[in-house]
Amino acid sequence: ELRAEGLDSLAAQADFFLDPLNLQFLRRATEAVVRELTDRYLDPDSELEEAILSAGAIQVRRADQSEETLDADLLLWGTEFYNEARASIGPSTSETQSIVQSLLAHFFESPYSFEVNPTGVARANARQSIPVTEGDSVVVGEVFVSQGNQITPFRYRALRAHQAALQAAGRIPDQGRDWGSELGSFLLNLLLLGVFGVLIFFYRPEVYRSYRWVFLLSFLVAVYFLIGAGISSLQDEYWPFLPIAFVILPVAILWDGRMALILAVVLGLVTGAQEPFGTFQILAFTVMGGAAAALSARAVRRRSQTWIFIALITLAYTLVLTAFLLKGAIQPGDVLLFIVFAAANATASAILAMGFMPVFEWFTGITTDQTLLEWADPNRPLLKSLSLEASGTYAHTISVANLAEAAATAIGANGLLARIGIYYHDVGKMLKPQYFVENQPGGKNPHDKLKPHTSASIVREHVVEGEKMARNEGVPDVIARFIPEHHGTQLIGFFYEKAKEESEEEPDPADFRYPGPKPQSKETAIAMLADSIESATRAMQDPSPERIGELIQTIVDGKIQDGQLSEAPLTLRELGLIQEQFVKVVSGMFHHRLDYPATRHITESPDPKVETPEAEPVEGTDDPKKVPPKAEQLPLTPSDDPENGQGPNGG
Repeated sequence: ELRAEGLDSLAAQADFFLDPLNLQFLRRATEAVVRELTDRYLDPDSELEEAILSAGAIQVRRADQSEETLDADLLLWGTEFYNEARASIGPSTSETQSIVQSLLAHFFESPYSFEVNPTGVARANARQSIPVTEGDSVVVGEVFVSQGNQITPFRYRALRAHQAALQAAGRIPDQGRDWGSELGSFLLNLLLLGVFGVLIFFYRPEVYRSYRWVFLLSFLVAVYFLIGAGISSLQDEYWPFLPIAFVILPVAILWDGRMALILAVVLGLVTGAQEPFGTFQILAFTVMGGAAAALSARAVRRRSQTWIFIALITLAYTLVLTAFLLKGAIQPGDVLLFIVFAAANATASAILAMGFMPVFEWFTGITTDQTLLEWADPNRPLLKSLSLEASGTYAHTISVANLAEAAATAIGANGLLARIGIYYHDVGKMLKPQYFVENQPGGKNPHDKLKPHTSASIVREHVVEGEKMARNEGVPDVIARFIPEHHGTQLIGFFYEKAKEESEEEPDPADFRYPGPKPQSKETAIAMLADSIESATRAMQDPSPERIGELIQTIVDGKIQDGQLSEAPLTLRELGLIQEQFVKVVSGMFHHRLDYPATRHITESPDPKVETPEAEPVEGTDDPKKVPPKAEQLPLTPSDDPENGQGPNGG
């Protein structure tokens, strides 16, 4: 019967219970303990004990709704209760005292039930003001946890500590490491991380073509789990410090938000699969924090806006914690503490991530939007010099940038990269600005006195020297590529034809071609088209949308026939969208203007041979609009580059 009651330790003393006198003494002794000590006994709980000792008393509500206050010094916990019980049973043998203690430890329970809500705030305050310690002393037969009760993380650690103590004392054999469990955990983690790896393999295969990219991703994940391992060794309430945002922000900025969002979900699942963090609250908290970091990258373009990251991530954390508070899964007294921890985590993660971004960019060779915007500063040495030494080229650059950004955005390419790349595409012209038509005052053209080979060499030189200048200035590679690729390997047609006319021998076309390479990206291909179109349309007479569209179609067809777009990842559909945007933007650049009477003597052509026909007066005024005379557009052949300084369209 003793074994049936779970009292195996007393089975060896069965003879003691067969003696009626012993049974009578046990009855009197246990009744005395219950009568004298029941109101003073509380079940062992280190956290509860610390909170009550800090408060100094407890408020007791009895079944008849009466209330009274008990001094904390009168309460008995664990070993104190059993020592007091030994004293209350009077003179007896050590065997009798041991049996009484075992019976009390097995059957006796505190008459008090701890109410969470009224005591939550006091408990949280006590936890913050008193150092948390673990390691209560226990006595033989004391119950760690009753059948049917939840095994809390604290109780789990207590049981593991008790098991370790028994193994150290040789009471139970040391079974060694549970290799099956560890292998299962490793396999589960590998499968979850493998989901992310497989998705990247199929949808972002370029990641695997760079060992630096793979290394950085692995490094960020390793840092996350190392910090997580450190947090798991601390108290339970520190899990809001899991630094998911530190990992996700760099991935979202360097690559894209979708890749970062997938990684956030996978890391959340792996976190939830670990023993210390195996709750749905921690899983949801981690995934939502990572998702906020991934999606917030779209809202931030400058490093100075880091506080937007912090605010959005903290808001996501707060909403998750509030949801679990309303569900009753988190104690009210813990929510405020968790929100403070989460805000500190978001702040530290965002600041560290943005602080290390220049290092990550350098290591991976990826240029982010934040860096692109920094290179858009007109006070950068190259741009400043270009605006002062080749003002015509600078004005041309701004117009081309407007065209390129609109077209790139229309097809889903990087419009910002297209704009910034165009800013630097002609920096080489500042070395000899007078040899390019946009910088030639009064129509004076030094090419008239040069041989075609020399002129072609000067025109081609602005690409070679411009790239050298950009590299020496530290311009990111993704921007510097616009300099050689925006001309590709096009033939400098005007000077080539001129050389054929002046020479009896056929000139070598290679001497009249740009060095290349051909455009390798959508953005540089758009730059090539925008550059030629902006130059060509400046020479148009009567630039109506229809004629602009015809000219743009001719230029695009010429680039295709010459094979300049053969290495660019553009589809025919995208080319159609690009042309539509070019027509829209160029038409806006040539919108009609009124000829004001006060300045008519300046704006009218000084050439008396040019007659400007009168148009109908604008309604409500006597001032007529001037319509420029129509002139035939010179034909453009595929070999002509309107931006070569002497092309037929005056680019």
